[in-house]
Amino acid sequence: MKFLLILFVAVFINVNLNAQNKSAVNTNQPKMEMKLNAGFVTAKIKETKEFYVNVLNFGVSFENEFYLLMHTPGEKAEISFLLPNHPSQQALFHEAFANKGAYLTIEVDDVDAWYGKIKKLKIPIAIDLRDEPWGDRHFAIVDPNGIGIDMVTYAPKQ
Repeated sequence: MKFLLILFVAVFINVNLNAQNKSAVNTNQPKMEMKLNAGFVTAKIKETKEFYVNVLNFGVSFENEFYLLMHTPGEKAEISFLLPNHPSQQALFHEAFANKGAYLTIEVDDVDAWYGKIKKLKIPIAIDLRDEPWGDRHFAIVDPNGIGIDMVTYAPKQ
């Protein structure tokens, strides 16, 4: 019985200390959690969807006649595509992506297996499979919009 009483007191003290620590946090600060969704304005919505689904195994989170939201396998990241000059969108989101100057890095567990899959699908390889001095192993392809996609397995330098 004495053990239960000591256990109860210890738990009670711990709960109170945790509550005090949480209330001491400055509540005037905004939450710092964020989620990033990169988006591209493109007329090639259909080709883009086919590429990301059939080549990279992405899923479709949402789509309508002018917008496509896709997610990586496992749903850890998303990317979106928007038709240019759509009347529902503000002018900032009207102009199409210029097909250069953008890239995505997709980290995979087995870059060699992905390289084999991409070759088998006859997708052009922009940068051949290689090992970098800093330890990464990667290759690159290009999506229908001209976005470079670096497929990489990170490895610590030995």
